[in-house]
Amino acid sequence: MDEFIKFVNKAASKAGAVFSQPEVYAQVGIILAIYLVAWGLANRIRKYAPFLDARHEGAAVHPLRKFVGRLGGLIFPVLAILMLRVSVEVSERALNQGWLVQAALTVAILLLFYSVVRDFIQNRVAAGLFRWLGMPLLFLHLLGILSELIAILESISVNLGNIEISVYGIARVAIFGSLLFWLGRTSSKTGRAFISHQESLDIRTREVAAKLFEVAIFFLISLLILQLMGINLTTLAVFGGALGVGIGLGLQAIASNFISGIIILLDRSVSIGDYVELDDGRTGIVRELNMRSTTLETFDGKDIVVPNEKFIAEIFTNWTHKDKSQRYRVDFSVAYHSDIRKLVEIIKAVVASHPQVFSGDDVPFEERPDCEIDSFGDSGINMFVEFWMEGIDDGKNRVGGDLLLMILEALQEHGYEIPFPQREVRVVNKGFSINSKPGD
Repeated sequence: MDEFIKFVNKAASKAGAVFSQPEVYAQVGIILAIYLVAWGLANRIRKYAPFLDARHEGAAVHPLRKFVGRLGGLIFPVLAILMLRVSVEVSERALNQGWLVQAALTVAILLLFYSVVRDFIQNRVAAGLFRWLGMPLLFLHLLGILSELIAILESISVNLGNIEISVYGIARVAIFGSLLFWLGRTSSKTGRAFISHQESLDIRTREVAAKLFEVAIFFLISLLILQLMGINLTTLAVFGGALGVGIGLGLQAIASNFISGIIILLDRSVSIGDYVELDDGRTGIVRELNMRSTTLETFDGKDIVVPNEKFIAEIFTNWTHKDKSQRYRVDFSVAYHSDIRKLVEIIKAVVASHPQVFSGDDVPFEERPDCEIDSFGDSGINMFVEFWMEGIDDGKNRVGGDLLLMILEALQEHGYEIPFPQREVRVVNKGFSINSKPGD
């Protein structure tokens, strides 16, 4: 207990001697003045550049605008760090000491790092990794002892032939590899969000740009990780040749679908929202375009995953590629004694009354509802009515069923008969009975 009291008294006397020096109070004044100046400059910058103020952001702000607004929150700590760094040199020359300013600079850098993690890293796992692993490493670096720790970790190694594996190498690949993967994923997500908000580009161009950006990010991150692992990139030439042989033998289908996906995105033969009919009769709306496959959603809620190669090598029908308007036909029959000329006008008016059918004087004549005779059947006159509409006659946009009901009601209202098969049976031999036997 006596030793502890002596230690406390000795530390207190040293602290009193230190804080009795005027140079210490001069450094405190420098630090306070720097923070006041940095705070004032930051407010002035945000006043004349409102886009740097994150407080004015709304819920539907563009991702790039939101990112720039968050950067504005770093103006104050960055200005303080810059001025503190200059003040360290000035105080050491003018006051012959600058340890207090240096300590303030270290704390400011750590706080800036913490603010960046808090405001820009949304993933909880990544944010925790930066806080509990990144901040201690940064603190050791600022104290100047990180290099000694790295030397100790490098000395702990194992040789496997020509390969040397050290604890530092494993830790470096694990830490910085995870960081690169996170940066690649975040960059890809941010880039896709930015491209998707470019209203000046059509949806196909945006999809192509997003896919190419994603591939470029993946390729760049892969190269950086290989370099981080100490693999010489010049040796990839041999690996590239082996990969080419593998693609030619076992990965041909994957490579074909990947290249087909790029071709589809570039030639714009298929895009999101198109109604596509495959050669085998399956149909659906294009909901997703990937580099390997295309997803079609049917009207009964099923998803059809189609390899991209099918859209290049096989025939398919794109119903809504260039024009969403489609022509459809509804068939019905009436009795032979019907007034066909009057019926034609009635059916045209009934079909034109449907809100989704193109009709009116402003519609071209060839796109207005038209009723005609199709053929003369065994039991009645076969007729049909053609009409144009926007979109596909199926699912929520189903019109054909409504028109059939409307036509049935119109026929019943005006007294038209719908024929049904009739047979006339003639009894030639009146003496023939059910009990008769052949030869009687």
